[in-house]
Amino acid sequence: MVGADARIIGITGWSGSGKTTLIIKLLPELVARGLRVATLKHAHHDFDVDLPGKDSYEHRKAGASEVIVASSRRWAQMHELAGETEASLPFLLRRLSPCDLVLIEGYKRDHHPKIEIYRPAVGKPLLQPADQSIVAIASDERVPEATVAVIDLNNVEAVANTIIEKAKPFDAVLNILEKT
Repeated sequence: MVGADARIIGITGWSGSGKTTLIIKLLPELVARGLRVATLKHAHHDFDVDLPGKDSYEHRKAGASEVIVASSRRWAQMHELAGETEASLPFLLRRLSPCDLVLIEGYKRDHHPKIEIYRPAVGKPLLQPADQSIVAIASDERVPEATVAVIDLNNVEAVANTIIEKAKPFDAVLNILEKT
């Protein structure tokens, strides 16, 4: 399980706002600062991390409820829900290995601290201030209606600084998530 010193923050926003692109830019910056970072991404659609024809895929398709694939370089665990309800964010967070920081992509309806990625060009409304869990906004334009700090989406160093400043302790976030 993640250590007591770990901190959590989310990167949220509408589809197409650039959440994944930003996280890919942030990871090298955060790692260069000496942080061990884990990510947890929500997908709204059916997805598969395995390829047809691979042994692990065939194991799962043949009926295995869980498959672990391991090598000297990495391991992956796949759990087939087979009609069960979707795993909750606290359930998934508890399965992470020790790290310093967890970046959660998506999960915009959960109540963990989040930075909203807002691009007016996407054509969707601002999530903040309706979502009180949003602690800052990263945007490529001015956001005069914002009631939290707005940072330049293209300034990765400034976004990383905000993440470090606004991320909350792991246990405190779990406590909030379990109460809502």
